[in-house]
Amino acid sequence: MNDRKYGHRGYMESDRGESGPRRPSGPRPDRPEGPRGRGADQNKPFVFACRACGEKHRDVTGLRPDTTCARCGADLHACAQCSNFDTGARWECARWKEIPARVPSKKLRNECPLFSPTRSFDLTGTRAAETPDTSRAAFDALFKK
Repeated sequence: MNDRKYGHRGYMESDRGESGPRRPSGPRPDRPEGPRGRGADQNKPFVFACRACGEKHRDVTGLRPDTTCARCGADLHACAQCSNFDTGARWECARWKEIPARVPSKKLRNECPLFSPTRSFDLTGTRAAETPDTSRAAFDALFKK
């Protein structure tokens, strides 16, 4: 019988016998299907959301320098709409070493050759409308006689 106060694994186990299979130490082996949680939304289309109003534009590749948002009228080919826009970087651009000059207004249209729109997955799936009637019917179905 062990009379130690702390019997959890790792506490003075140099003189304790092996009590079962041990997990190997070190990093976990790679999974052949990839990490869990990734790829769940890979089949969803890409959209470009206007940072001024949130309107989603599906045609990411058809974005021209003179394109404006249909909802709020904001310029879409602007630094504030770019994926390289970083307020903590010099000239507020993550790739500031590659641009020829500083762009003074970040919300107005410009001709930056490094512009790439901020893309994201379209997560506006369709859900069934939850009404009190359907909730009540589901509750009654639990206690059906």
